[in-house]
Amino acid sequence: MLVAACGSTGPTASPAPAASPSPAPASASAGPSASASPTPFAGTPATVRLALDWTPNTDHTGFFVARHEGWYRDAGIDLKVLPYATAAPETLLAAHQAECGISFQDSMTFAVAKGADIVSVAAILQKTASAIGVLASSQIQRPRDLDGKIYAGFGYPNEVPTLKAVIQADGGKGDFKVATLDAAAYEALYNHQADFTIPFTAWEGVEATMRHIDLRYFRFSDYGFPEFYQVVLACDRQWLDKDPDAARRFVGATVRGFQFAADHPDDAAAMLVSENPGVFDANPDLPRASQEFLVQGGYLVDADGKVGTQTLERWTAYSKFLFDQHLLTDVNEKPITVEPDYARLFTNDFLP
Repeated sequence: MLVAACGSTGPTASPAPAASPSPAPASASAGPSASASPTPFAGTPATVRLALDWTPNTDHTGFFVARHEGWYRDAGIDLKVLPYATAAPETLLAAHQAECGISFQDSMTFAVAKGADIVSVAAILQKTASAIGVLASSQIQRPRDLDGKIYAGFGYPNEVPTLKAVIQADGGKGDFKVATLDAAAYEALYNHQADFTIPFTAWEGVEATMRHIDLRYFRFSDYGFPEFYQVVLACDRQWLDKDPDAARRFVGATVRGFQFAADHPDDAAAMLVSENPGVFDANPDLPRASQEFLVQGGYLVDADGKVGTQTLERWTAYSKFLFDQHLLTDVNEKPITVEPDYARLFTNDFLP
């Protein structure tokens, strides 16, 4: 993936200024955007295992809001959150060890190319939240200034091709040095050991601001690079086919949670913290600041204010870039030669 959303340092990795504890969450039922509660499901609850991509963070807020408010229970869903371990969510889905998981447009496209029968049922983030980041105090004013500089990277196959495309679109050569540092990439930039990296602006970017580290960003789309769904809810297609009613109930409750997060970021962030005791102790104000960033930046909703929707145009543009760059490989790591059917990568059929 092109820099995992909140996945490089984890929510508690970096120190931050002392902050007051988050307020207790308000009940969503009292919120002006909370729709009338549907009639509780009367049948046998369906178990849904949700595989996380990292420790809990604001990419996951809607799930924890829905759990906190009992919306999964009311929908007849017994939600089992699977903490992130060593196996990627896409791997668990392909092995039928989880019904759904947190994924990314690039990671999902990579997995499908290798044969995983998985599909995105909702966009958690409607657009790209990662960006090229440099220290604001540096002399780097635009992407073409990155030629000859040191990139602190994470080792994902699409990083360098993406950076080259952006730099070349700005009139540069796209020639730079790469130091694969993974979680240490951010500190390398902050300590002047590297010239640029790709922060997830809604988490590492917010965290940097809280640490009084000033960054300058170059957003990919400002240089002609296609927007993409940075974070998506992926599900096992076999499960969707087997139990579409349970899938609709699960996705419906989830969308309700993310809609509440979009409408009430502070209360939603407090619920995220409440549902994950101890996770955010090192920086208790980060979830609230991150959630507000996502809302103010328009990351959670589409142009009509709706959560979860996806378009073929967006899925095609970026996934085709991956194909054209020969980054999509089969199980034998050979580049695939037949262009994917991009319409098979996603569906809106389970949205409420």
